[in-house]
Amino acid sequence: MSKVDAVITRVRARLQELGIKLWLEPYYLKTSGSVETEIANLAEDFSRNLGISKSDCKLALSELQEGALRKLKAREEFSATGIATFTVRRINNRQGTQSIVEVRCPLSSLGSELQKNVAKTFNIEDAARIKCISAGKIVNPEQTLIDQNIRNNQQLMVIISEVDKQEQMQENVMHDRIQKIKKDVETIVDSNKQLFEMEDQDGNPVFLPPAENRAILIAMGICEKGRVAMKHERYDEALILLLEADEKFTACNSKFLEAVDNYALINLDIVWCYLCLKNVTQLPDAQRRLEICENSFRRSYGENLQRLITLKGDGCAEKALIMRLHLLQGVVLFHQNRRNEALEKLDIAENELLALKVDDKSIETLVEMGYEPHEARLGLRARGGNIEQAINYIHDQHEKLQETRKHSQKERKLNQKLDVRKHDKNWVNPRSVCTLMEMGYSSKLVVQALRDSRNDLNKALNLLQNHTEELSRELPLDGTVNIDLMQQLQQLGFSESRVRVALETTRNNLESAIDFLVKMYTDEEDLSKFIERITTVATDQGAPSTSTGLNNLAQQIVEKATKEIESLNAYNRFKQDFIANDLDYLDLPLIQEEQILAEFLDDF
Repeated sequence: MSKVDAVITRVRARLQELGIKLWLEPYYLKTSGSVETEIANLAEDFSRNLGISKSDCKLALSELQEGALRKLKAREEFSATGIATFTVRRINNRQGTQSIVEVRCPLSSLGSELQKNVAKTFNIEDAARIKCISAGKIVNPEQTLIDQNIRNNQQLMVIISEVDKQEQMQENVMHDRIQKIKKDVETIVDSNKQLFEMEDQDGNPVFLPPAENRAILIAMGICEKGRVAMKHERYDEALILLLEADEKFTACNSKFLEAVDNYALINLDIVWCYLCLKNVTQLPDAQRRLEICENSFRRSYGENLQRLITLKGDGCAEKALIMRLHLLQGVVLFHQNRRNEALEKLDIAENELLALKVDDKSIETLVEMGYEPHEARLGLRARGGNIEQAINYIHDQHEKLQETRKHSQKERKLNQKLDVRKHDKNWVNPRSVCTLMEMGYSSKLVVQALRDSRNDLNKALNLLQNHTEELSRELPLDGTVNIDLMQQLQQLGFSESRVRVALETTRNNLESAIDFLVKMYTDEEDLSKFIERITTVATDQGAPSTSTGLNNLAQQIVEKATKEIESLNAYNRFKQDFIANDLDYLDLPLIQEEQILAEFLDDF
């Protein structure tokens, strides 16, 4: 989003307004090409009208003419051969747009073929290092271009994972790092230990059906890593991670997306990355994403933040997000040459920024008193810079969060006990279970009523009040523990009491019982000792002739335990550069925002 891009935007708008076609006479002749005198005269006229230097106008007109001629040629070639032409803008984290080239590929080809052609153009040996982005989505290498709505003459954004020549380890390459992050997040989410949980910003747990819960947790995990990359100003890497997370989010039912505000925030972050990478090719996608974000904020916070202010007061920390939204809307409008609307948004953002600014010395004072920088900044913003009131605010927020988490412990424990994450049809909302149990109904009847009513609380209550006998008949009989399973598990060293609880809880389902038993071992050291003990017992030379079945059972248990060790290792890697601040997404220092705002206001 450079000065050149801004000039081109204004010149293009003027051409459209006047209906001038630079690829036709008198500006272009098929026999001799561009007519320099006509372009120069047009540049002089535009300079007077737009208040832009003649040289800049002429440069923009020449570039727009060349672009129009390239598109015309590509259209003719596509009609004749079926081969599409793409304008590929290579984005570099340090420079923004590094180069612009043309790449050709049939629309019937897979995305991987486009990657190969881009790799060949840029002399990249490994095409896997290339990510092509079209209309805000990463091009899928396993789908055809036409199935991904990619068209001839489309502009593509390309990010190439650079090989760090100073590092010998391949894991330091962006591509490998991103692949490892995605694998680690999926391993963590699929763990039986529920290492990731969803909370709202007040500390209340968020419960969703298994498939949606998994997809959103994976999306949120990848998104958090994207935010870490943003913190380190690795915007190319951050953009890829955020777009990967966005794909997971959009696979979910829209009503569940509305239960978490993360989807609004990821759209805001993606547009921020576009801005920091100085990329104008994704402007239509930027506008779409900002509309999603704004609509989500309105649902959550009310018009003009009234619902938010009612709940949290005038100093609510979310105002920083609203300020960034207005700034980005102003930037997008500016590049669409809607200058009056852009100025209006930028003025709003400027006033919001001034209201959010806090004194650095006040932050230092609070940090010296033992508070974290983010606590100090958010507290001072919430209380208009008053240090004493900021301290009270910080303590109030801590107490509220602890109280909320304390009150939700029953729901969290019940969620772990129910643990039907792999079976959507059996899922019941733990919060609804707790609500109905507090009315005096038994847990078994409540769970059955919620299953029959598909988690409709009112219908479930009606079943409990008026159809108790029918519900009771649906309940599975309390069967006895399967003695054969119990003996096999005891032979492997499990105590009778643990095995009995596991089999009773899982109704003699062996796989679920193994998950139950393995879950009792909480760290890598315990799991490693457990695996060693199980293996030793199973391979004991004194084992009976039925040891084959025992060995198979032991192998099944060891595989489960090994997966749990992998999930713990993945979790430890995930936490290495994790931002241990629940409100980090609200803690915007606003330094970059202030610089960008000043840069665009200077153009008015």
